Amino acid sequence: MNFKNHRYIGDPINAVKIFSEKEADELLFLDITASKENRIISLPFVKKIADECYMPFGVGGGIQSIEHIRTLLNAGAEKVSINSAAVTDPEFIREAADIFGSQSILVSIDVRKNLFGNYRLYSHCGTKAAGHDLFAFVKMMENCGAGEIFINSIDKDGTMNGYDLNLVKEITNIVGIPVIACGGAGSLNDITAVIDDAGASAAAAGSYFVFHGKKRGILISYPDKDERETLARFSADAGVK
Repeated sequence: MNFKNHRYIGDPINAVKIFSEKEADELLFLDITASKENRIISLPFVKKIADECYMPFGVGGGIQSIEHIRTLLNAGAEKVSINSAAVTDPEFIREAADIFGSQSILVSIDVRKNLFGNYRLYSHCGTKAAGHDLFAFVKMMENCGAGEIFINSIDKDGTMNGYDLNLVKEITNIVGIPVIACGGAGSLNDITAVIDDAGASAAAAGSYFVFHGKKRGILISYPDKDERETLARFSADAGVK
């Protein structure tokens, strides 16, 4: 929760199999400590995902070079998520998009509020405050060729008490590329709200699909076909694709 107190929830490859069986739309694997530990997400792990995953998936964690991206895409990932390297070298996103196409480049942005309630951009697993203004940075990433923005609220991470709708809305108001909201999902109503009310193109969730009940027992779940169709109708009504 809040990028702290990590909890083991089982073999990730087994989770991939379960989400595949439940027909999840897309999976994103983020090794959030990789940049802080000066390493890249495990290539053998990515190859195992590709062997078991029957839906599109993206990976991120410690990506610092064009060769890193090429290796991960060749291993089977459809897209890569870049976080810390985008903060330290924004032109890296432009170079990556020029080589691999914007559809392969997702920029992941970690955000938390400061003591005054203002949104601030962070990198390296939420441990380093960036010097960029958050909203100027988001716009810069769009201009550099990012295909999607993945906005992750550190304050909401793991709380399961709803997305930060204000944050997401401020982001969607200034960019024309898809925005994926993450952090706080606790119900299907939360998902429809962040799409319908805040304008997100998609909603990502971790804890909501893994934990069950007040004691947070581990039980991997995913909306069934009828629930997914209902969510799709909400998206269509909101003008979101």
